[in-house]
Amino acid sequence: MKDLKFEQKASLSRLEAADQLSALAEALRHGGNAELELGPGTLSLRIPDELRTEIEVEVGDGEIELEIELKWPTARTET
Repeated sequence: MKDLKFEQKASLSRLEAADQLSALAEALRHGGNAELELGPGTLSLRIPDELRTEIEVEVGDGEIELEIELKWPTARTET
């Protein structure tokens, strides 16, 4: 069982999608505790200095799907 799961599905304009990605990029750039405005709510995350990433592209059924996955442990690690 997952500790927490947040999922949001919406139709966005290209500019709205860019705004969401820019906000995420800014949070990643600064690290620490980040707050992302997503629709009517705010998602608060602790973002460490090191992340694991996965990028996946699927083409089929007349659509292109792009997934960008970022992973990091929930526990703080001492360096």
